[in-house]
Amino acid sequence: MADEESLARRAFSCPVGPLSDRKLSAEKLPNSRSLSLGEEQEVEEDEIADDRLEEILISRVNTGDNLAKFQLGQFYFEREVYGKALISFERIKDTDFQAKYQLGIMYYDGIGTKPDPEKGYELLKEIANSTSPDAAHLVPFAQYNIGRAYYEGFGIKQSDAEAERWFLTAAQDGDPSGSIKAQTAYFWHQEATGNGSLESQGALGVMFEYGIGVRRNGEAAFKCLKEAAARGNVYAQGNLAVHYFRRKLLNKAADLAKSVGEQEDVEGLANETECLPQYVAKGIALGCFVYARCLHHGLGASSFDLDVVARLQDESTYGYI
Repeated sequence: MADEESLARRAFSCPVGPLSDRKLSAEKLPNSRSLSLGEEQEVEEDEIADDRLEEILISRVNTGDNLAKFQLGQFYFEREVYGKALISFERIKDTDFQAKYQLGIMYYDGIGTKPDPEKGYELLKEIANSTSPDAAHLVPFAQYNIGRAYYEGFGIKQSDAEAERWFLTAAQDGDPSGSIKAQTAYFWHQEATGNGSLESQGALGVMFEYGIGVRRNGEAAFKCLKEAAARGNVYAQGNLAVHYFRRKLLNKAADLAKSVGEQEDVEGLANETECLPQYVAKGIALGCFVYARCLHHGLGASSFDLDVVARLQDESTYGYI
């Protein structure tokens, strides 16, 4: 989170995304109030020049508009004018929880200022422990980041137990969209993958593929899915077939999907790979689906394969399907 050396302390067999993904996330601040000036001006925001937006905000700040005070800081933050953003947030941190949240992130990660993880941690903890209705939408995000601070041991003494406690608190109290639960699941699947979990490696690949709890990353998804598939994870094999199909690698998609779809012993595969039976079944179902699509459209496989027709006829005759 704070520097490259700290992020390399624990090795993972799958990529964990760009360095920015390992920092406390401040790019998309959750909020319960509109930050759009364009909406208020009844024009598209991108039609208002930055200098005009800044002028409007400063004018409103000078008239005592409290919302504009935060909007001005966020305006600077989003345009990477971090020095001015820091000053704007500092001025209102005692009356605006969103400004305090942004400051916590900026100090922790050294955005626009010298890194001060202790100060960043304290600001975020104030939000994480707040009972104010004005901070409610920020609390689970702050709790999650406090968990990251404890796990990495920056700004506070390292403690896996405290990290887990804060992660679970964030997941239980998180927002209705489930984003905090997804981030927490991603984190622990990442840890389990590093410790050799075949099931978590496949799950991590799916999370990268669809951007669940982490930024979407096709390259990372492929690496995780391919490694897990090679180790026998049927769920990863099915999702890898989907990965190939979506990227028009049709021969690979058809071959892998056919192989996965022909698996039958769900319980045996689950015991062999130490994966949940329902996910083994999902992997087989995905293989069947992708192979059916390939056959139907003649993509990577003949649309009228006599051998397949004969096999399906036999299975139908003898009651297998």
